[in-house]
Amino acid sequence: MGIAVIVVGGGAAGMFAAIQAGYAGAKVLLLEPNDRLGKKLYITGKGRCNLTNHCPWQDVLKNVPRNGRFLYSALSGFTPEDAETFFESHGCAVKVERGNRVFPLSDKSASVVDALKTALGYAGAEVVRARAKQLLTEEGRIVGVRTERGDYFAPAVILATGGKSYPATGSTGDGYRMAAALGHTIVPPVGSLVPMTEDGGWCARMQGLSLRNVRMRLLDAGGKTVYDELGELLFTHFGLSGPVILSASAHMEQGKRYAVSIDLKPALDEEKLDARILRDFADNRNRTFENALSGLYPRAMIPVIVERSGIPGETRVNAVTKVQRRALLELTKDFRIAISGLRPVEEAIVTSGGVSTKEIDPKTMASRLIPGLYFAGEIIDVDAYTGGFNLQIAWATGYAAGISAAARNT
Repeated sequence: MGIAVIVVGGGAAGMFAAIQAGYAGAKVLLLEPNDRLGKKLYITGKGRCNLTNHCPWQDVLKNVPRNGRFLYSALSGFTPEDAETFFESHGCAVKVERGNRVFPLSDKSASVVDALKTALGYAGAEVVRARAKQLLTEEGRIVGVRTERGDYFAPAVILATGGKSYPATGSTGDGYRMAAALGHTIVPPVGSLVPMTEDGGWCARMQGLSLRNVRMRLLDAGGKTVYDELGELLFTHFGLSGPVILSASAHMEQGKRYAVSIDLKPALDEEKLDARILRDFADNRNRTFENALSGLYPRAMIPVIVERSGIPGETRVNAVTKVQRRALLELTKDFRIAISGLRPVEEAIVTSGGVSTKEIDPKTMASRLIPGLYFAGEIIDVDAYTGGFNLQIAWATGYAAGISAAARNT
């Protein structure tokens, strides 16, 4: 029996597509140029791999800012519950953490990759270490793939080459080029879930400081709130990172100006915060202003708070005026950082953009232009917020592409 399905790309979506095609009875060849499969999976979730979100599949759609409707069929066909069941049944026990994030019980990404490798073995998929260079067609339909090691032939090919984020893991944009060569429209790829660059130097002075349970609002140039979330963020040498920042970045448009407003004490309204400041000042009445703030702010933040409040650091707290106290309160509830832009796409967790969803059948992931061509994962112009949603999209689109490509030839 000849090869029925060739999968290009051994990442999350590619491996899953190959597994499903093999389970459906097709003879599968998986092309991957890296020395190991799932290279990007090893570094996701800080090496722990947030593999899905423990929620109804409809809630996944709510976390997809663009082209969510395209995923309706795929996500209803392979749900987060299905993903958890798959990994549990292939030797990767899972657990649910804050925000319904699902991780391997081992806290190791390798457990996820091992489960996929085990399934690839069960599916009988053959893995060939070779970089795809060109999709081969005859009379307008797919017949195979040209690689650096020669040509491989099959009546169905699944492109799952990823986006342009983390190029060191193999996401070099090759898939875009191959799809475009056959007439597919490529929505220009940009970083999504990517850190922000500050317009100024405040963040660099607090480099390495992580804030938990703060409220972050992304504001446009007119001051309108574009995104609002409670969670964790990180100050870096270039600006801001962390979960809430990464999610907010998915709402930013190229060429527009933004600012981030941080509420450092979201659990306290202004009246309660003022009372708290007064209490701290009373407890430190004989100290200077800069030495009386350790109960309110992290140590690394205090010099910046002092400077931005406009209150001289050597001022005795019992001499701080009501107007000055009001300025401190407003700074605490609206600690603002001007944003100059996003970090390069190569630093993004996922890529926004890719093969236009208008040219892909949402039920089968088949190309509407080239018979025998299918797509899965990040190469498609869909992306989601953090929380396991992007990997759930990889599993769901990989599942749809795998079974559809197999059905074409079995």
